[in-house]
Amino acid sequence: MIKVKSRAGESIQQMVKRFKKMCEKEGLIRDIKRNGYYEKPSEKNAANAENLNGWPAWSAAARPASKPFRLGTTPSGQT
Repeated sequence: MIKVKSRAGESIQQMVKRFKKMCEKEGLIRDIKRNGYYEKPSEKNAANAENLNGWPAWSAAARPASKPFRLGTTPSGQT
């Protein structure tokens, strides 16, 4: 739990600013935003898989096709 005690000669605005900084350090704002709505476990797994390789796990068609080239040719297709 985050507690902010007033210091001598400190204004309310300064206290609020310190409180906000403490919340950011603790990761409280990030947790609140992440838990703002329910996300099904399958949605979490899909998001994690997408973040790992940069492409949706279910979308093989979305990935760029890597075309193998034949021996004796250059990758651009010219001989």
